[in-house]
Amino acid sequence: MGKKAHGTNAGKKLKKIRAKFRWNNPKYARRVMNLKKKSDPLGGASQASGLVLEKVQLEAKQPNSAMRKCVRVQLIKNGRQVTAFLPGDGATKLVDEHDEVVIECIGGNKGRSKGDLPGVRWQVIKVNDQSLSALLKGKLEKARK
Repeated sequence: MGKKAHGTNAGKKLKKIRAKFRWNNPKYARRVMNLKKKSDPLGGASQASGLVLEKVQLEAKQPNSAMRKCVRVQLIKNGRQVTAFLPGDGATKLVDEHDEVVIECIGGNKGRSKGDLPGVRWQVIKVNDQSLSALLKGKLEKARK
């Protein structure tokens, strides 16, 4: 490539070199090319609503041994299917098939899964427009559709 430009009129050349080498930074390339938005089922949004297709139990990763309660959700906005975690004790009893749920990102490292759940990046926060945590605490009764 040669030497770095010095001198009075070197600004343009330095800027050009910097722009070229910024593409070696994965975070820069990902941001500029909108790759997160393209690959994200939620389309860059923080929350999305969907319909419950089925309840599933996932085995926790080593060294833990547990059956984590999750649901398969079909998003309303684009029809994509994702697996969402049901936080809380007994939450699986409050969610039925064909319920409308709101999911949000769990908040793992770089948008990946969190903890011992393989491939689960979302969690349920609302069921039929009622807060899941309020339902679990007994502050609300589950509404009939």
